[in-house]
Amino acid sequence: MTRIDLSHIISPDISVFPGTEKPIFERKEIEGYPEVKITMYTHTATHIDAPIHIIKGARTLDELPIEKFMGPGIVIDCKHLGGSTITLDFLKQFEAQIKNTEFILFNSGWSAKWKTEEYFEDFPTLTTEAAEWLTTFHLKGIGLDSISLDPVPDLTLPNHKIVLAKEILIIENMCNMDALPEEFMFQCLPLKIEKADGSPVRAVAILD
Repeated sequence: MTRIDLSHIISPDISVFPGTEKPIFERKEIEGYPEVKITMYTHTATHIDAPIHIIKGARTLDELPIEKFMGPGIVIDCKHLGGSTITLDFLKQFEAQIKNTEFILFNSGWSAKWKTEEYFEDFPTLTTEAAEWLTTFHLKGIGLDSISLDPVPDLTLPNHKIVLAKEILIIENMCNMDALPEEFMFQCLPLKIEKADGSPVRAVAILD
């Protein structure tokens, strides 16, 4: 059995959404033993957005069953769509696979731009029509190797609102998607934080 780590390392110099503070690491020695005090936001590095992050009154991560964070997944290559959008017409060619999966990961190639200014620009995003179409399937989550399901300048976050309203989780800032086969088992377990609107995750693909 092979496991592929799809998570970035959390460190003080990672990419964060514009306007968000980067993690702060304070390395200490307490009674002779090393510990690290980490100050960071719940939407740091590879992380999940909970429905409550955008939808008022929706559920938090700790209110969701653990099964919500694991299941069969597929990867869709959209590296040729940089600077463009992921349209409904593009997605329809994968309809048969989408019907039989619970997680879709979009491989845009943007993780190669991690820790650069280019990471925040021109990554492919869903059209609202495509996002609405995806909510008609039995999906648990949508994963990205980019910073957001919406373009960074669009603070109205239409795609977030569409998918989170259906309790489809969003997993952002993933990596290593080139190593994935077309189908795999996926898991993205969040920290069990009270009333969590989001959480860093260790996203992993499991191959037979």
